[in-house]
Amino acid sequence: MAERDSVCVIVPTYNNASVILPVLEQTLKYCKDLIVVNDGSTDNTAGILNKLIPKIQVLSYEKNKGKGYALAQAFSFARHKGYRYAITLDSDGQHFPDDIPSFLQAIDENPGAVIVGSRLLKQEHMPKENTFANRFSNFWFAVHTGKRLPDTQTGYRMYPIYRMDKMRLLTSRYETELEILVRLAWKKVPLIPLPVNVYYAPPGERITHFRKGRDFLRISLLNTILTFVAILYGYPSMLLRTWLRRS
Repeated sequence: MAERDSVCVIVPTYNNASVILPVLEQTLKYCKDLIVVNDGSTDNTAGILNKLIPKIQVLSYEKNKGKGYALAQAFSFARHKGYRYAITLDSDGQHFPDDIPSFLQAIDENPGAVIVGSRLLKQEHMPKENTFANRFSNFWFAVHTGKRLPDTQTGYRMYPIYRMDKMRLLTSRYETELEILVRLAWKKVPLIPLPVNVYYAPPGERITHFRKGRDFLRISLLNTILTFVAILYGYPSMLLRTWLRRS
């Protein structure tokens, strides 16, 4: 139970004013320590967030800088506030806040681990490209780390942020979540999959800021870089950590 006393929830958001309020209200039912990052939204997001202060803590800046940048800012802020763990969930209504208790139970059972949400990849209305992207990402994650996870693309996770204070990220957008996972695996941080629910709005109603061509290219470039880094640093560092523990 001690681990869950130092947990916050982080919600990065960009132009999700039409759906963010119920997400935050539901989240507050399960965790009162809620940090929202307004990543340069140009809609009414700021007005909605201001009405929820002081129930929530808000980080905000004018120019959109990407989900990865927003998460990095929130992690740094949360560590400064004394939190040891952070649950991240999306603001578009895709993730269910009522899964938060499952994350808390998982971290009680696995202190210091990363709890990685695992979606059922045949959900109703799930875009076909999501299934392909996840399999593609899962493959490269296994190449980079020698480890397997059923879902390396979900943003619904619980991070031990106290183990990330010296992490300097190469990326700043969607691909950042994959980079973080790989680098934590290189540090021999346990990765625990956790089944989670997910909602995909019907075609025409779903709000997404994923740019299929550009963001997929960025992910592919990251995979190329991580492959070289894995050879030069990742695998050697994992072997060294294993040897040191055994000796």
